[in-house]
Amino acid sequence: MVGRSIPVVMVLAIMAAAAVLVLADRWRRGSLLFGVAIVFAALLRLCLPSDRVGILAVRSRAFDTVSLAAVGGAIVWLSISIDPLGTG
Repeated sequence: MVGRSIPVVMVLAIMAAAAVLVLADRWRRGSLLFGVAIVFAALLRLCLPSDRVGILAVRSRAFDTVSLAAVGGAIVWLSISIDPLGTG
């Protein structure tokens, strides 16, 4: 039972660190870390069997992996591509 929640706890810990960065006015780093957490969730969903990933398993493995990787990749790309505010 505890083994099923470890992947979710790891992803949530990374997301909590991202939230701390955003609250500390480091929104670009926080959004990058948030995207990395989602890509990490995609990797966990891809590598671990369905009975070990807990609530990361929503649909089929292929759908979950592709959708998480696409959303996480988009967030990472956006956080890297946006220019910092206040620079000309």
